[in-house]
Amino acid sequence: MSDHAQAPVPGPAEDGSMSPSVGLCVIHLFVKPTPMFDAEDLIAAVKQAQADGLQVICVSMLGHKADAAIMALTKDWRLLRKLQTAVQNAGLDVVDSYVSMTEVSEYAAGMPEAMLAPRLYPQLPPEGKLAWCFYPMSKSRVQDANWFTLPFERRKELMHEHGTSGRKFAGRIVQLITGSAGVDDFEWGVTLFANRPDDLKEVVYTMRFDEASAVYAEFGTFYVGTVTEVDELASLL
Repeated sequence: MSDHAQAPVPGPAEDGSMSPSVGLCVIHLFVKPTPMFDAEDLIAAVKQAQADGLQVICVSMLGHKADAAIMALTKDWRLLRKLQTAVQNAGLDVVDSYVSMTEVSEYAAGMPEAMLAPRLYPQLPPEGKLAWCFYPMSKSRVQDANWFTLPFERRKELMHEHGTSGRKFAGRIVQLITGSAGVDDFEWGVTLFANRPDDLKEVVYTMRFDEASAVYAEFGTFYVGTVTEVDELASLL
């Protein structure tokens, strides 16, 4: 028997919910209407989810990839499934999706609690920031650019540089980075809320020159649109 004390293993949630030990579960649903679409059913689905305690962000999408996005955050994974079912029953076809969880980066150790709490328990959407973007990303594993073979201190240094670039957009951008290793195809989901559309373009362009991004980042599909009240969104579909 080992002499080392072992950390307790988290058990199931006492209330029976399917919840992470810390943070929130997040889903992004990208949808298109079918001939069976019912606007009132969509409005009812979103309002019921909000009554269940979910944060729900509705987005009117631009481009051909999707007509709308429904982003939702909650402690209980099963409530996300309930919302997804209600959205589909309203006659919306889910053409893409992303599942993730809020998290605090391993490089954020030592930061004040006041700075960490909004990462785990964000309050969304931020007031006045209606330009919206989502994309997934991972860190590279290719030869000569394998992020995961770098020493921790080097990775921390590169992420500090990356964070410094991002902080230049304080007041213009609110960013939520969620973790998805093991639950979706990429390692993180990035959701941006901005004052103006060109703020989205500028922040992504600027940060791509940081070594952490230029050498080690791999990006998935980008989705953009406008944060919209569900009643207005339903009228547009």
